Amino acid sequence: MEELNDTTTKIVDEIQNIETKNIVIETKEVLTPEQRMAIDTIRRVKNPFRMLTVKDVMRDLNICETIAYKTFKREDFPSINIGKSNQVMLLAYLIWKMTKRV
Repeated sequence: MEELNDTTTKIVDEIQNIETKNIVIETKEVLTPEQRMAIDTIRRVKNPFRMLTVKDVMRDLNICETIAYKTFKREDFPSINIGKSNQVMLLAYLIWKMTKRV
């Protein structure tokens, strides 16, 4: 549980220490609140292209290692396998996680 709190604290600190980027997104469609929230979250992440490991996802979702590996093998999960290393890009992971919310 302490590891989860440490991970959450690191992520919150990372988000708070980021300078706001001037990203302009122009669309002809009206954005839904979920889409606006996703764009705002992506703007605040320091490095959205950072790669996460199975252990990072395991800590974030608060699941065991076996379930984390099964999650990486799911068809809808945006992971890549490099040799025996399973990784997922932070940006793709955040989008996946937001679409799985009910």
